[in-house]
Amino acid sequence: MVSQRQLFLQHVAQTSDFPLMIEIEKAEGVYMYGTEGQRYLDLISGIGVSNVGHRHPKVLRAIHEQLDKYMHLMVYGEFVQGPQAQLAQALAQTLPPHLNNTYFLNSGSEAVEGALKLAKRYTGRTELISCYNAYHGSTQGSLSMNGSESFKNAYRPLLPDVRHIRYNSLDDLQHITERTAAVLIETVQGEAGVRVPQHDYLRHLRQRCHQTGTLLILDEIQCGFGRTGTFWAFEQFGIAPDILVCAKGMGGGMPISAFISSQEIMAGFKTNPILGHCTTFGGHPVSCAASLATIQVILEEQLTADVQQKANLFKELLVHPRIKQVRNCGLMMAAEFESFEVLKAVIDQAILNGVLTDWFLFCDNSMRIAPPLTITEDQIRDSCATILQSIDVAAGS
Repeated sequence: MVSQRQLFLQHVAQTSDFPLMIEIEKAEGVYMYGTEGQRYLDLISGIGVSNVGHRHPKVLRAIHEQLDKYMHLMVYGEFVQGPQAQLAQALAQTLPPHLNNTYFLNSGSEAVEGALKLAKRYTGRTELISCYNAYHGSTQGSLSMNGSESFKNAYRPLLPDVRHIRYNSLDDLQHITERTAAVLIETVQGEAGVRVPQHDYLRHLRQRCHQTGTLLILDEIQCGFGRTGTFWAFEQFGIAPDILVCAKGMGGGMPISAFISSQEIMAGFKTNPILGHCTTFGGHPVSCAASLATIQVILEEQLTADVQQKANLFKELLVHPRIKQVRNCGLMMAAEFESFEVLKAVIDQAILNGVLTDWFLFCDNSMRIAPPLTITEDQIRDSCATILQSIDVAAGS
């Protein structure tokens, strides 16, 4: 009989020549379980997805209840569907008053695409600005906004009239002008290895966008939904965007994304032409039900309350001569090593020892640490002890 691993390699499209090839049978809380009894403590939450843990009971209950009512009914925006309306209201209640209108989609890349279109439509401008070392997705438009040439060169030509500025550089803000439709920026840079705004950077950026009539789009695909210790990361920096993009941790494990703006700005999609942005599966009722439950879990269980305390424990424990630095914004963390080769050996050993970590696309000498917000202090201690042991074993190999 052909094994699942063989089927995976023969028929599932691959994204590299070295997939992890871990076969998972079940997941629960912060753990994933292999087909032969292996247990893995998940320190990366499926890359920022499982903020409330795997298969949270309240999320599962919401999914089951919605399955008993209906699934897909009609393309987006035509029928009044309770899960969409209730989720949109719940999101608005977490946000400043002007961010009161939500467009639901399926993935972060799609949400970025919609936000870029909306900015160009509303402003009538064409120039788009993002940052070096930014990651915003893999579709043509979102890829154009990424800040790494190595990921883009094979797919040119991409969107015209895109330029990049340096994250945290006040001098570069002068490149934002009256011809700039939007600046798309991660509130906290993810794939650059967790880079946090410095020197009141976001306030200066917000002011420059206001001066030039440029829309500010904040990408909170990785850092939203409690990851940094507040529901939205931008809450910590005294600003608010014109358009907010979210995904990943939004669905409690189900695929869903959104871009959020004001009714005034979002109205640009209704006329000249109508259906200015379309989706078939965006706002799927089951995903919306799961997302609403996820918001309720984060708020009711106060999962953001001890995020910083847990992050501090990671930083206190992850002390080793091989670890050069630990950067973080809440439980969005990066432990920096000397090189990718050193880090990769540690990651491989940690997986063998039952702890799943990873690296960053544009910072491959740093270990990604972004566990479910539900992780306990005992589980943090266990995972850190495993990482330190893995460093010692890898260093001696």
